[in-house]
Amino acid sequence: MFKALVLDQADKITTSSIQELDVSRLPQGDVLIDVDYSSLNYKDGLAITGKGKICREFPMVPGIDLTGTVAESSDSRFSTGQKVVLTGWGVGETHWGGMAQKARLKADWLVPLPEKLSGDQAMKIGTAGLTAMLCVQALQDAGITPEKGEILVTGASGGVGSVAVTLLSELGYQVVAVTGRSSENGEWLKSLGASRVVERSEFEEPARPLEKQIWAGAVDTVGSKMLAKVLAQVDYDGAVAACGLAGGFDLPTTVMPFILRGVKLLGVDSVYAPFERRQKAWQRISELLPESYYDNGCREISLEEVSEAAEAITNGQITGRVVIKL
Repeated sequence: MFKALVLDQADKITTSSIQELDVSRLPQGDVLIDVDYSSLNYKDGLAITGKGKICREFPMVPGIDLTGTVAESSDSRFSTGQKVVLTGWGVGETHWGGMAQKARLKADWLVPLPEKLSGDQAMKIGTAGLTAMLCVQALQDAGITPEKGEILVTGASGGVGSVAVTLLSELGYQVVAVTGRSSENGEWLKSLGASRVVERSEFEEPARPLEKQIWAGAVDTVGSKMLAKVLAQVDYDGAVAACGLAGGFDLPTTVMPFILRGVKLLGVDSVYAPFERRQKAWQRISELLPESYYDNGCREISLEEVSEAAEAITNGQITGRVVIKL
């Protein structure tokens, strides 16, 4: 038997409850994992509160991230006792996820936990941190070096944004953090490495086709009008790594930044990123993130506290990362 947070739906209303389940209830997979930690992402919050159509079937155990120890494996790549980490692949949406003490998953979805990381540290990073690292690597691959100028990070108070600020700072970039809660989180963002903090309201006016060139590059987690504004302000031959749509999935811009300034819009996906890319990103994260990030950017909760935290994260009331101890 194991404990799990289970979502059900009736008459289009989602309910959540903590249940004791038999291992036989777990879906099919190559590897059985004793889960140590999961985390709470915005997508998890939408699933648990029912505010978004995240889960494709019910009952469902949410949790798009997890880390734990291999209990059984029919795949030669993973052995009993090995530490692993899982992010993405529709887990917590179409396949039971990490908010349970046990999980059965496909071996293709797993990455060995880097030696430098503990399980709780891996979930303090999670999908958000992996996405942030992929964004940083995309900017590097596009030739955006620290010498070229300031890098803007939108949605900087969130999980992806806060890790991106930290990683970029550790790599020597001058980071400008955008947040709607500058008075509340400004000093915290500076402690993570931001050189300065800008209020979100400065980016809410509709963008002109081209504006003054300010940023060498950017990591955007917001989309919509914010991304359009950022694109109009990026330097000649600059780049924007886009990975989120917290502000909407539309993009009210023109081709002008692309054809007159050579700006590159780099789409970043972490859900189905191939194994080699994931492994490289996790290794770089383990090398770059300082201990101060784990101390300052995260908090730990129990499974019993998840529902309340899910409501908070969907209301924009969560700062940094939330880790769930199983």
